Amino acid sequence: MVIKAADMLIARRADTRARADFATWKMMAKLNGASALPLEAQNFLAIYKKLLEQMDEAEASEATIQQMYRSYYAEMGGAGTAPEVPARSREPSTDTGNVTAFRRLPSKPKQDPNAKRPLPVALIFGCLVVVYVAIRYYWR
Repeated sequence: MVIKAADMLIARRADTRARADFATWKMMAKLNGASALPLEAQNFLAIYKKLLEQMDEAEASEATIQQMYRSYYAEMGGAGTAPEVPARSREPSTDTGNVTAFRRLPSKPKQDPNAKRPLPVALIFGCLVVVYVAIRYYWR
């Protein structure tokens, strides 16, 4: 079965949306705000709760996200069955509740003190003024 590039783009969007929506809805449910969610969200949360009785939290979450993904894929106009979205490279994380772990930026390499420094802007501007004045003086 050949998957078109457009369908793969729709699949990635649907997967991203499903994961984001599920995380949002799950947090709303933890904060006792599930009643304010749309009916579709409440239905998916009910499916999630039923799956929690049969399997652990990670498996139930992934199964619910996959159901949401297939629903979003069809809603977004994807053709046929939803293709398998390649797994993203994710850092191993431990569940810390509602705390987001931030990645550190790579450190910048130290500059060599003997390396050539670029000319300061003021020096370049001064040279341009001298050249301009010299040309004006020469033409008179």
